[in-house]
Amino acid sequence: MYKKQYSNQARVRRHIRLRKKVSGTTERPRLNVFRSLNHIYAQVIDDQNGQTIASASSLQLKLKSGGNIAAAKEIGKAIAEKAREKGVKKVVFDRGGFLYHGRVKALADAAREAGLEF
Repeated sequence: MYKKQYSNQARVRRHIRLRKKVSGTTERPRLNVFRSLNHIYAQVIDDQNGQTIASASSLQLKLKSGGNIAAAKEIGKAIAEKAREKGVKKVVFDRGGFLYHGRVKALADAAREAGLEF
């Protein structure tokens, strides 16, 4: 229990440090990623207006397993399609304090392939 709690606190500290530099604008919103043990979530956020433009998650798509790289790729494609429908082509990537590998990297690569620029 202690290690889990500590690692989440460390992730939150990294995310706060990262958010000092990364902010979403109306022209270039922020693509935020959150991964839990069983699911992965992505949001395109306009921080200037405080609005979520698009969101996708492994819960929404009702994937069999949301905690793997294949699910992250599906979410990356879905978030890119939803963002493009709303007229968003360029985003700033916010990894949420997570390391840029595994599911986070798979989601980012899939979003790039589906047409988002970052």
